[in-house]
Amino acid sequence: MTNPEELLQRQREVLPDWIALYYERPMELVRGEGFKVWDSEGNEYLDFFGGIVTTISGHAVPEIVEAVREQAGKIFHSSTLYMIESQVKLAEKLVSLSPISGDQKVFFVGSGSEANEAALLFATQYRNSSEIIALRGSYHGGSFGTMGITGQSSWRPTPRSAIDVSYAMTPHRSYSPLYERFEGDPEGFARACADDVRRLIETATTGRVAAFIAEPIQGVGGFIEIPPAYFGRVKEVLDEYDVLFISDEVQTAFGRTGANFWGIEASGVEPDMITMAKGLGNGLAIGAVMGRADVIDSISPKLHISTFGGNPISAAGALANIEYVLKNDLQHNADEVGSYLKERLQKMAEGNPLVGEVRGRGLMLAVEIFGPDGEPDPQGAVRFLQACRERGVLVGKGGIKANAIRISPPLTITREAADEAADAFEEALAEVGASARVG
Repeated sequence: MTNPEELLQRQREVLPDWIALYYERPMELVRGEGFKVWDSEGNEYLDFFGGIVTTISGHAVPEIVEAVREQAGKIFHSSTLYMIESQVKLAEKLVSLSPISGDQKVFFVGSGSEANEAALLFATQYRNSSEIIALRGSYHGGSFGTMGITGQSSWRPTPRSAIDVSYAMTPHRSYSPLYERFEGDPEGFARACADDVRRLIETATTGRVAAFIAEPIQGVGGFIEIPPAYFGRVKEVLDEYDVLFISDEVQTAFGRTGANFWGIEASGVEPDMITMAKGLGNGLAIGAVMGRADVIDSISPKLHISTFGGNPISAAGALANIEYVLKNDLQHNADEVGSYLKERLQKMAEGNPLVGEVRGRGLMLAVEIFGPDGEPDPQGAVRFLQACRERGVLVGKGGIKANAIRISPPLTITREAADEAADAFEEALAEVGASARVG
């Protein structure tokens, strides 16, 4: 088997320099089982990042593997010019689980970026408008169009966009100057930020906005929770102006947030469209837009196709994955184990100046790392990642300052494994603190 150093050299010769790699000594993961993975040198890890919030049911789940194997033995590909039963079954299952009322349609694509691109297409076509409202700190994909509505400069290599976008204040201390005025009153703060959406529509747009798009919990932004009260108030404003609401659930769907199957359900708000990917396929390349039939059917000309969207293998695997999540009540496990893990993280943070905030819901949790000077510490986050790896736990990072540790294991994770990971987090934080004092 190729050693990591040799593989890294080969990658540098043929792949773009801007593809990010974790760790001082990059690694290759070659095998997985449940919530554990192994690298090419035989080291075992607890997977607490899940391939960037993707491996929702776990690695090498027999039921999902068999569904993919069975379909692969029949036909790999046909395109949407031909009917695909597994695609229809998957759409039926998703609609049966949808929090949106009325007639609905599902359009399948190959990724979360494509799902958000499609939702933007449907919204702008339906409303005959190119104007979109997004949130500061948001991330909606790596394609040209979705980068144009992403509210983080580090994820926008070009200022050009096919979309006319205005950014609303995210109800979090990192993004809104209103925070200090409402400190101690989170609901008042959420409502004030929501009311600013009306001012944004009235002053920064033509008044005819196509859609408002938001993640119920901002993923790449560092797992920042959007208060339910915010979405409730924003929806009232959107309805006044007939603006569509797109809930970007690429990271929050399928029970990831614990208390709800869809992240937006925590707010009691009904969106017009939901975008999804990542956990939908448990690692298979598939995404989808689900929403009001009249919006999704608004595309003109009426003839359209997709070469890879909802292909037989991805659709069969995704259906088996969703069935596995439901059959094993993984949402309940995410709620139970996630709540327990969050308590451990909060205890770790008590009185520790290196932790700015512990946040998130279910098994979508974050720890924000600060330096001794009380400022966000991206290098401290890198050291934390490295220290966790050395202790056999893989986590991710994000945030507008790149100082948030992202924790998102498969929903099959046990309390025992959560304890083991939490012990590693405590040791890693102590190591970061020691290195900061030395520095």
